[in-house]
Amino acid sequence: MPRPVSSWRALLVAFSIVSLVEGIGVSQVFALLPSQLSAMGVPDSERLSFVGLFSSLLFVLGMPLVPLWGVWADKYSRKAVIARSAVVEAIVFTGMALAREPWQVALSLLLIGFQLGNTGVMLAGLRDVAPRERLGTAIALFGAVGPIGFALGPVSAGILIDGFGWSIPGVFGLSAALSVATALLVGFGTTEIRPEVIPQGRVLTLAYGAVRGVLGDPAVRRIFAIYAAALLANQMSRPYVPVLVETIVGRGPGLASAVGLVAGTAALAGALLSPLGGALGDRIGFRSVLLGAMTAAATGLVLMPFAATTGGVPALAAVAVLFALAMAATTAMIFGLVATQVPPERRSATLNLVFLPLYAAGIVGPAVGGVVVQAGIPAPFVVGAASLAIATVVVARRQGEVRASRPVAP
Repeated sequence: MPRPVSSWRALLVAFSIVSLVEGIGVSQVFALLPSQLSAMGVPDSERLSFVGLFSSLLFVLGMPLVPLWGVWADKYSRKAVIARSAVVEAIVFTGMALAREPWQVALSLLLIGFQLGNTGVMLAGLRDVAPRERLGTAIALFGAVGPIGFALGPVSAGILIDGFGWSIPGVFGLSAALSVATALLVGFGTTEIRPEVIPQGRVLTLAYGAVRGVLGDPAVRRIFAIYAAALLANQMSRPYVPVLVETIVGRGPGLASAVGLVAGTAALAGALLSPLGGALGDRIGFRSVLLGAMTAAATGLVLMPFAATTGGVPALAAVAVLFALAMAATTAMIFGLVATQVPPERRSATLNLVFLPLYAAGIVGPAVGGVVVQAGIPAPFVVGAASLAIATVVVARRQGEVRASRPVAP
């Protein structure tokens, strides 16, 4: 039976708003967490470890549930699963706004785990409702909105705090209100899009059967491992970018705006220029671009602490842009490899689970960063660069194997 296509643009707009608001709120959590802990009186000797540990809490509860959300959405209601995520966001941001002790912050961040699992469901809905000749455009536009939200979050927080005198709880309260609005938008402003084939059977059997099927493919395991190593470096270092900014401008007025400049500019550049990486991959090959992107990302991580101590905020922002561009290209190439190397019958399941490396890295990366940062603020960036370097070697070896396996033309 053909799919209705008359409302695919409206659905794209609604889902893009949901993704944008989520990106704004979560990025504000990362950007403001060090300052919020300082305001609570956490000593500097404990604060850096807390930043890493608390950042890892975002994914602890969510990772085991990710396969289940996709099955629940297909069996029962995609709208309900997406709206659930927005409601949990509102609860999390309200908790951050009301938190007065570090343990209350930790509890709020732990609840983010129940928020995960909506991106794959929205992608599946767009894939089912958009016409085939517009599918690539719809997915590309939707994919760019989340990073734009991550760019706007720190920037808007800096404007509200330094420009209009808002408090950090006030910023989180606004994000909570926006999340409630997106839940209402999904619940009352979109139509239910059901899959062509409704899954039959027990939820646990379907969910973890899909995981076993995807990870049973050696090619997928290899791609996921490379992606996890790259994301590990990002998650290990990202919580400490605001701390690097703090070492430059100090605490107090101007800090939020400086964090917004560094983190927001980098995220926006990565979002807007990532399609260039995809076009380059089409011309010279996904692995070649992946190799260059991961090398550039490792270089950027090593340079970040150096830029902060020698060049100030502008230099740090420039290096952060380099790293964001390299990570955006890395993600695009990973998705390209999935699309070209995974058989069609498993491509949909793999797409739904492609963020599992992100969640795993989101747990391990900040936790490791919270330990190694005791050696100094540069340590998470250096160790993250080492993770990227190891993955780059794996990509380079695989590139050589592929070239060696090609027959020589007579």
